[in-house]
Amino acid sequence: MTGFESVILGLGAAWSSGINLYATTVLLGGLHAIGLIDLPPSLHLLSDPAVLAVLLGLYLIEFVIDKIPGLDSLWDGLHTVIRVPAGALLAAAALGGGGPESVAMLVAGGLLAATSHLVKTGTRAFVNMSPEPFSNTLVSLAEDVLVVAGVAVMILFPLLSLVGLAAMVVLAAWLLPRLWKGLRWLLFDRRRSTGAGRRTPRLGAPRRLGGTSLPR
Repeated sequence: MTGFESVILGLGAAWSSGINLYATTVLLGGLHAIGLIDLPPSLHLLSDPAVLAVLLGLYLIEFVIDKIPGLDSLWDGLHTVIRVPAGALLAAAALGGGGPESVAMLVAGGLLAATSHLVKTGTRAFVNMSPEPFSNTLVSLAEDVLVVAGVAVMILFPLLSLVGLAAMVVLAAWLLPRLWKGLRWLLFDRRRSTGAGRRTPRLGAPRRLGGTSLPR
């Protein structure tokens, strides 16, 4: 694996980790274990049978939880402190060797993982507002497919993966503010407007009927 391919592998793995860390690591470790790819030495640990078994178990747990509205957002919230550091470490380990280059990869990987994680978490919270449960399952399956496709492209077509990664970053920069505005409206502004619409209307001046005052 060339230096360019290692950089693409690290950055792509960091981005995918922000969406689904366990799927990303299971794919990379499994492909290396069966000899289809050659990971950098610092990532060989992912192909260890015991490590793979733990990662696969965690992936199966996430596969189920990720399709249950409410629980998926709780899971995403807890994994904020897992996916982002793991993405940073994967990026740095892909280059290996230490030095300024690894530090740069560590920072870039952390930023990419944080960005994709925020997009996923915000999208899932927005989708959870839907009264039916099917959209949540469909979005979760789409994320799984995206991770598998992303890993395949960054291994087979590194240059195309770099272009796709840049496009994803631009899309995330456009999408994140809109997700925030949409969630803020759903959680706060809509409730205020709904509450205002339910206020009891003021009664008009009383009418007199046969000497008795009646409200209008």
